[in-house]
Amino acid sequence: MKCASSTPNAMPLENRQLSLFEPEAAAPPAPPSPASPRSTAPTGTPLAVSPPPSLPPRARWREVQTEHQPIGFVLRRSRRKSIGLVVNDDGLQVTAPNWVTLAQIDAAVQEKARWILEKLRWRHERQQQLAMVDTHWKDGTHVPYFGQRIELALGHPGSAHSFTGQRFAPKEGDRLLLALPRDADHQRVRDSVHAWLQAVATEWFQQRLDHFLAANDLAIKRWRLSSASTRWGSCNSDGNIMLNWRLIHFDHDVIDYVIVHEIAHLREMNHSKDFWREVGRILPGFESARDALRRHDPASLPLI
Repeated sequence: MKCASSTPNAMPLENRQLSLFEPEAAAPPAPPSPASPRSTAPTGTPLAVSPPPSLPPRARWREVQTEHQPIGFVLRRSRRKSIGLVVNDDGLQVTAPNWVTLAQIDAAVQEKARWILEKLRWRHERQQQLAMVDTHWKDGTHVPYFGQRIELALGHPGSAHSFTGQRFAPKEGDRLLLALPRDADHQRVRDSVHAWLQAVATEWFQQRLDHFLAANDLAIKRWRLSSASTRWGSCNSDGNIMLNWRLIHFDHDVIDYVIVHEIAHLREMNHSKDFWREVGRILPGFESARDALRRHDPASLPLI
């Protein structure tokens, strides 16, 4: 989820980012016209306002009062030319040019308060759903992995987890042997499985990125795993790519599609006909993988 908000003297955004299945920028609702009634606050009880456990380097926590309720956010300064508002898994993140005053930043947040609160409420509801999923992290649970269902087996001694099948080509019924006691807390099981899946994702995504980049004479600045609950991948105009680690639940075709989707943005920073033509040139027959992925939400996985 992303919104770019400009102060009166701000220039257009200099670093664009495109995410899978989303327009170039997730625009907030348009302000009401003079003849329209005043907008009402988003429904539901007020959201809690509290800083995260830790802040990124050179960031600060700030709170501003709006017509609906107080809104807290992590503020960073940068060389960008406009104020950027992003609601992600960590809450509201505001990035502002060094020359913009705190009053102008507060005004931007107040102007977009309704949109921000709608996104924060959606985030909160999604986190509640994920908390319900946590209760299933136990011995015998099945987790989707490269399009197959593998079983979690607790109680195996050793210093590391092991997999009974082929690491990148599992078969139905393969088991992930966890070096955890059978009665391990669900959060400990979840964190251990997530760490293992993320390690596999890092290896496999790197291999596929290298393959497609070399085959198309392209290069990126860097890439990293993402745990976003709203997008499967993204690419910005600086050549930075993010890939959601939860793609590891899907088969190889779907993973390849997301990687190619982001690589295609290196030549077409849009979702025009030329962009889709580029995707089809790199990965013929991508449509079935795209359609399969559209039926899923990143925050709904793993499917247990």
